Formats: sequence, structure tokens, C-alpha cells
Amino acid sequence: MKSRYVITGFIALLAVAPLVLPTFQITLLNYIGMYALVVLGLVLLTGVGGMTSFGQAAFVGLGSYTSAYFTATQQFPVWLEWAAGSPWLALIAGVLLTTAVALILGALTLRLSGHYLPLGTIAWGISLYYLFGTMKNLGGHSGISDLPPISVFGFALEKNEEIYYLIWAILLLAVLITQNLLNSREGRAIRALKGGQLMAESMGVNTFRSKLIVFLISAVFAAVSGWLYAHAQRFVNPSPFGLHMGIDYLFMALIGGVANVWGALLGAGLLTMMKQWLQDILPFIFGDKGNYETIVFGLLIVFIMHKTPGGLWPILMHFVPASLKTKKKLLPAATDKHAAAPDLPRRTQPEKGDLILEARNVTRQFGGLVANKEMNLQVHAGEILALIGPNGAGKSTMFNQLSAVDTPTSGEVLFRGQSLKGISSRQVASLGMSRTFQHVKLLPTMTVLENVAIGAHLRGDRGIISSALHLERAQEASLLKEAERQLIRVGLGDYLYEEAGSLALGQQRILEIARALCADPCMLLLDEPAAGLRLKEKQALAELLDKLRSEGMAILLVEHDMDFVMNLVDRIVVMEFGEKIAEGLPQEIQTNPAVLEAYLGGAE
Repeated sequence: MKSRYVITGFIALLAVAPLVLPTFQITLLNYIGMYALVVLGLVLLTGVGGMTSFGQAAFVGLGSYTSAYFTATQQFPVWLEWAAGSPWLALIAGVLLTTAVALILGALTLRLSGHYLPLGTIAWGISLYYLFGTMKNLGGHSGISDLPPISVFGFALEKNEEIYYLIWAILLLAVLITQNLLNSREGRAIRALKGGQLMAESMGVNTFRSKLIVFLISAVFAAVSGWLYAHAQRFVNPSPFGLHMGIDYLFMALIGGVANVWGALLGAGLLTMMKQWLQDILPFIFGDKGNYETIVFGLLIVFIMHKTPGGLWPILMHFVPASLKTKKKLLPAATDKHAAAPDLPRRTQPEKGDLILEARNVTRQFGGLVANKEMNLQVHAGEILALIGPNGAGKSTMFNQLSAVDTPTSGEVLFRGQSLKGISSRQVASLGMSRTFQHVKLLPTMTVLENVAIGAHLRGDRGIISSALHLERAQEASLLKEAERQLIRVGLGDYLYEEAGSLALGQQRILEIARALCADPCMLLLDEPAAGLRLKEKQALAELLDKLRSEGMAILLVEHDMDFVMNLVDRIVVMEFGEKIAEGLPQEIQTNPAVLEAYLGGAE
């Protein structure tokens, strides 16, 4: 049995629910559906994107009040009279207004980090809440009543059992769109936001754009939920759109499983039902005086979050039979599909011997500390250059200058004749430079194949709408085919659908090289690629780098394994205390007195 049969069964149960359940239960299901739509946006924003927001209730309010204003307000501007009275036109207006507001708020707050981001969302969430209650043409704190029902093909959805189908149809459509998006090139960029921003930027991902996109999507989901709420209730006032409701939405996401799409439904359902049960049961135990349900509810939330910090959905999945779960291993049909996909375009590689990378008098100071001083080096196509030195020599700092992660205090770095001054690491990636990291940077819960496919981000161009509607499948197949090719090339072809975090450290370093190669670079910057590798793995890596050199690839590596370096590279640059003390062929460096004095005793 496949998981799609379970989903089909779930949809069938939803379809028959209004026929067998009492009106009160259908009303609860309506609330659960509307809440889940908001929480689904939080799954994208917080669980996947790593950005905590307490302001989603304010976006729900924007959707609600826009629709109420368009459909129930008598004092309407002349230029908007054409849209008056139509809930569907009000939905469009609400989505557009919410998108515009979210765009402004996102531009202001998404550049914040740490605790400043959630504090920022609290600030504008409270501001919008009080705005709803202050504006007289929005009814003040009394709100707006007598909203018309939504009509579908001339049929008015006046009863809870009637609007129920619209609520859940929109929610299931949003779930489908979310899953499509996450299973795409744009989705990998979004998933890289949580714990992998530096890596993603180095692979060419515009992380701020990805943050803004996921922020806008979550705001639109909330606005649509607000539109549904307004016409289900036929009345709006500010009370459901305050900070307390924003916190409840976050609780729903955390309880269900903040990183799981279906966890949004589970969390919304559990929290809504839990509140209802406590309100029904506790008055019989403690009496009807006092808000005991709030106290008990808070304690239950703390208990659940303490026992299941990842939410209840992952725990629930442990009890699901393996036959119902989606297989992670590559199926023959998928392999054939990738094989049939067209190859990605390749960049024009430079001629062997061409100057690719040059550092001219690069100096980097941190206050009074000089990490790099007047550093000069050159790397040519078809050459491997090693940058070595004892601990604290400034190699990592120099590596960051060369890859545009950091900016020199003075001097400049030229890549293919172009100065990298003022250029971001993302732009450098588009020029043909790709890198690995001293401390492995990958997304441990994503598959090996998906991690490597991030490297090909710049080689695709299909956007958010194409991804959400699954119109980019042909290009996606080509991207995955390239990622698979590079993994086979580096010897990880047997691990395509394993979680990257389950690999040994040495394999993770090899994965990083495959990811860098997936970008189709003309130059590789490798930061300690042999660290953690066994002898045979080092030999395989050396063979791979030698093959890349023969194909005209320029390679610069920082490495501590001297046997690996001396038997592989063409030239070596030696650093000590931020300065270059020697440069030459491996055999020259091995006998250089300055190197022997400065380096051999400090090698790791």
C-alpha cells in the first residue's frame, strides 16, 4: 500500500464528515482548517526557514478586515465601487494588500537576526492589531457585521456544513502547493536557510530573496485564512488577531511538528480540541470561577514541548507501517527519468595555463590584529596550488578573502581578471568559483542527492510559481541528474537517498566536493578536503583531483596532510603569521630552511 492511498482515504473522510457529524463538530473542523492554513505558513517560515514570527495573526486580520471592508462597508471610494460586495474580489484585494504590507515588513525585519527578528514581529503584530481597533471606518473595537456569505457558482455558502468544503479544499490545495515547492530547486534554497545560509550563498543562493519569498507565502496563507474566517463568522472584530493568537499559532506548529507539512494539521487539530475539552471538563472539577483551563492548558503545552521538542508528527510516523511510508531509495522509474533528462548547459572552460585567480598585496586586519599581510599568489587553469602553514598562520582568513566571504582591508583579489572587491560570494559563484568548508556545512536531514543539487542552483532558472505548480519537473530532473552524476563521480553513488547527516565525516567532505562540482566551476577552493578520510579515500580523492586538473580545472586547497599535498600538488605557498614565507615546487618546499623552521614543528 502506498502513502497516496492513505491521503485518499483522509480526503474521503473529510468529504463525508458533514453528512455524519453534528453542526458543532463541523464548526470545530472549520476552525481547525482555518488555523491549519495559518500554521502551514509557519511551518514554511519557522520550521523550514528558521525564522520565528509572532505576527501571523495580524496577517489573518488583514485578510479578514479587507474582505469585511469590501463587502460590508457602505462608505466606499468611487474608484473602488466596482469591487464592492464581492467576497472573491475582496480576496484578491486582501492578498494584494497583505503581500504589499508583508513586503515592507519583511524588508525591514528579515535582515534582523537572533532574538531581534521575533521581537520585530511582535512589534508590528501589536501595531496592526491596535490599528484594526482604532480605525473608525473598520468599526473600531465593535468590528464589522453583516458580511455576505461566499458564493460558489451562484450557491451561497451560508451554513457551516457548506463553507466547510471550501475551507478544506483551500487547505489541501495549500498543502499540495507547499509540498511541491519544498520538492524543488527553490524549495532546497528555502530549506537551506535553517543552518546553511553561508553555504547556500557560496552556492549562489540569494538567501534574503528566499527569506522574503517564504515570508510572503506565509503571510498570504494567513490572509486567505482570515478571508475564510470573516465569511464563516459573517463578522469581524480585532480580538482574534492579537498577540495571544499569534502565540497560539506558534504553539500549534510546535506541537504538531514545526518542520512537517502535515504537522500543521495535527497541531491545529490537537490545540483546538484540547482547548475545547478543557473548557468542557475543568468547570466540573474546579467550578466555573477562574480560568483554570488556561493554567492547565499552559502546563500541558510545556509538558508536550519538553517531552517532544520536535513535535508529535515525527513520533506518530514511528508507528506508521513501513509499507505506508514514501520510499527514500531511488526507484528504477526515477532513475530512468533522470537518465532521460537533458544534460545541463556547461560553462566555457578557460585554456590550460590561463591565469584564473590572483591575490595582490592582500592585507586583512581585525582591529590591531593583522591576519594577512601583503599576501600574493596566483592559480592557473590545470594547476593545483596548496596553501599550507602552521596553526594560526592565517590560512582560513586568506581562504575567505579569495572566496569573497570576507573583504580585504587593502589589496585586491582578481578572479578571471575581474576584481572581487564589493562582490558577494553568491556573485563569485556565478563567475565560476566553487568551494568547500573547513567545518563541513551540509543539511543533515536532507538526502545526499538534495544536498549536492544545491550546488546546481545557479544552473536552473525556474521560479516560485513554476515550483509551486510543479511546472519545472523537466529542469528539476536535469538538476538531479547532474547531482547524481557528480555523486557517482566522487564515489558516493550508493548513498543518493541516505540522509546526509548519517554519512561518516570523510564521506561528508567528499559530498561537499560533489556539491561544489555540481556548480560547473572553473575553479575549486578546497578547505582541508582530506581531513577525516581513510587512506583509500585519500587515494580516491587524489585521483579525482588529478583528473580535474587534467581537464583544466584550477584548484586551490588548504591542507595539513603533508603526504597528501606533496604527492599531488603542482606548487605550494607557505604562510606564517599571516605572511608568505615561501613559494615553490613540493620538492623545493620540503628543503626550504624557513619552512622547516616555521612549519614542521607546528603541523597538525
